Amino acid sequence: MDDGHVVVDSITPIRLKDITQDLARESGFESVKDLLLVAKHGSGKNVFLIRFHYLPPGAWDGARWRHPH
Repeated sequence: MDDGHVVVDSITPIRLKDITQDLARESGFESVKDLLLVAKHGSGKNVFLIRFHYLPPGAWDGARWRHPH
């Protein structure tokens, strides 16, 4: 990834069963199984949906940056 910034738009607690095939595809995975192979770590039970976007170099500077919502 180039220089720039990752901006977190939201962090939402969800249940494991809330992870649908559509959410997996929206997140760039072929399936829920593929998503969980990457995202699930250790024995923790907490699940969070984190939505974010990337700003290229210079986009964060001053008035040029606007929140997408």
